[in-house]
Amino acid sequence: LRGRDLRITSQTGSGKTLAIGFALRPWITPAVAGSAARLRPPSALIVAPTRELARQTQAELQWLYAELPAHVVAITGGSSFRDERRELARAPGVIVGTPGRLLDHLRRGSIDPSAFAAVVLDEADRLLDMGFREDLDAILEYAPAGHRTYLVSATFPRVVRSLAERVQHEPAHVEGTRLGDA
Repeated sequence: LRGRDLRITSQTGSGKTLAIGFALRPWITPAVAGSAARLRPPSALIVAPTRELARQTQAELQWLYAELPAHVVAITGGSSFRDERRELARAPGVIVGTPGRLLDHLRRGSIDPSAFAAVVLDEADRLLDMGFREDLDAILEYAPAGHRTYLVSATFPRVVRSLAERVQHEPAHVEGTRLGDA
C-alpha cells in the first residue's frame, strides 16, 4: 500500500495508531537518517481532534520509533506556543496536533510543510463532528502536491466519505476489525 492514500477503519482500541506508524515509517526513516536530519522539515503531520489523543499518539509513535532517530512532537492548544516553537526547531520527523494549533503554527511559519509526505486525519469522524472542517481544509492547502492523505476513523459516515472523496486520490481501504470484533 506504499504510495497510496489510505482509509483505515477499525474499532477503538484495535491498533489504528500502530497502523498509522507503520504506514508513515518509510517516509520518516530517510528524513531522520544522517547528520542533516536537524535541517529537514517534517515528513508527516497527524491531525487529532483532542489534546489527549494528540499526546497519546505522540507517546505511542515515540515507542514505535524508539530504535530510529525519529523525533515526534505534539502541538496542542493550551500549551506554551514558545515551547512548541522550540520543539519544532528540533526538526521533528512527525508532528501530531490539534487543528487550531497546527493551523496557527502553519500560518506563522513555524512548521515547514514542504516535505510532508503524508497528512493523517486521525478520528476523522470526530474531527468533523467537532466542527473542524474549515481548519482541515486550510491545513490540507499547506500540504505539497503529491502528498498522501490517510483518513483514520472507527466509522465512515457520509460526511467522512464526502471529505475523503475531496482530498484523496484512488485510496485503498484497510479494515482492521469489523464492528464489534475488537
